[in-house]
Amino acid sequence: MTRRILVLAVCLIGSLALLSCQQMPNQPVATENKPAASPETTKKAGAYDAEAVANRLITQVGVKENDVVFINGGVRDLELLENLNTDTRKAGAWPLLTISSDRMAKKYYEEVPEKYDTQAPDFDLKLATLPTVSISIDANEAEGMLADVSPTRLANVAKTGQPVGDLILKRNVRSISVGNDLYPTEWRAKRYGISLDELTKAFWAAVNTDYSSVQATGEKLKTTLSSGKDLHITSPEGTDLKVKIEARPFFVSDGIISAEDVQKGGPAVSVYLPAGELYTTPVAGTADGKVVIAQSFSQGKEITNLTLTFVAGKMTSMTGSGPGFDSFKKAYDATSDPSKDLLSYIDFGINPNLKIWPASKLGNWVQAGMVSLGTGNNTWVGGDNKAAFDAGGHLGGCTVTLDGKTIIEKGEWKS
Repeated sequence: MTRRILVLAVCLIGSLALLSCQQMPNQPVATENKPAASPETTKKAGAYDAEAVANRLITQVGVKENDVVFINGGVRDLELLENLNTDTRKAGAWPLLTISSDRMAKKYYEEVPEKYDTQAPDFDLKLATLPTVSISIDANEAEGMLADVSPTRLANVAKTGQPVGDLILKRNVRSISVGNDLYPTEWRAKRYGISLDELTKAFWAAVNTDYSSVQATGEKLKTTLSSGKDLHITSPEGTDLKVKIEARPFFVSDGIISAEDVQKGGPAVSVYLPAGELYTTPVAGTADGKVVIAQSFSQGKEITNLTLTFVAGKMTSMTGSGPGFDSFKKAYDATSDPSKDLLSYIDFGINPNLKIWPASKLGNWVQAGMVSLGTGNNTWVGGDNKAAFDAGGHLGGCTVTLDGKTIIEKGEWKS
């Protein structure tokens, strides 16, 4: 399943979201069989200042008068969504609120005929002509909720939604996505070996960080990497990859969409919170070696030692172990697009305030010194690979050289 086909595209696909058009400002969201807020939901919603977060997001994405703002999230963050709706109108802009849920996504595959997976997304394409701004809050509650779904169906739905993502990129919709594979849930806290309360506090502290320093760091490192040609990436787990980045454009997800970003458009107007990433596409056909990812998950099942071997930029073999590897390999095999094999993105973490917890082997996108690599869809990083699949992950503790000079040593940026 692709990592970052634009969130807004996913939200518009009928299988994953319930359209709830508001007829009046501040009108409550109408949902089918809306459940009462559980104690756990209330606990999560109260773990952060929803009003302050809404104000911050509206400011960071630069909502202005007459913008059309698409807002998406789950019931657990209903107060935040309501505040975003209100703050949008306070700015003289127009909100359209949609609700996503695990149950709705699951019911699609249980009850909607498979023939509709490839139905032309005409309605979604019409909707995608409207927004100038997108704000999305991660709504996923359970891990592995689609573990029993046919990989072919998942691939077909992702492929069907791709033209929607293409249109959103083309229109330069200013987008903020809150979650970045770190949104606090019980299952994610368990993976990191910490309590939900600890993860919740760390997450929202990172979301609310002062991104000015992250922006400055990102621009400095962008200058350094943009002037280089050859990367060599190694890790304690066995990664040993050489790849060229000469003349490739770099983008910084620093939590801020500046006027300069708006002028550039495309990936420059999309940020992921907590922020702190610097990413690019490699020179085609130049990746040689192997990438070893110690731990990852597919539909809630662990994969260990996922090893991707590359020759001339193309993945020639994939091996791994753990209960999740077989299903992951089936998903890979179900995707016919040959561009799924191409090394398509290189991502560096630049946020010094978010650390890997000692009990976990898992990495994250934003930790300073983290390296993330993957194949497949890379439209989110300015590429043209539209494969509805990716293989890759996070590499903690890497050492990276640029034209022979060490820029990251054992997971730490060199000054």
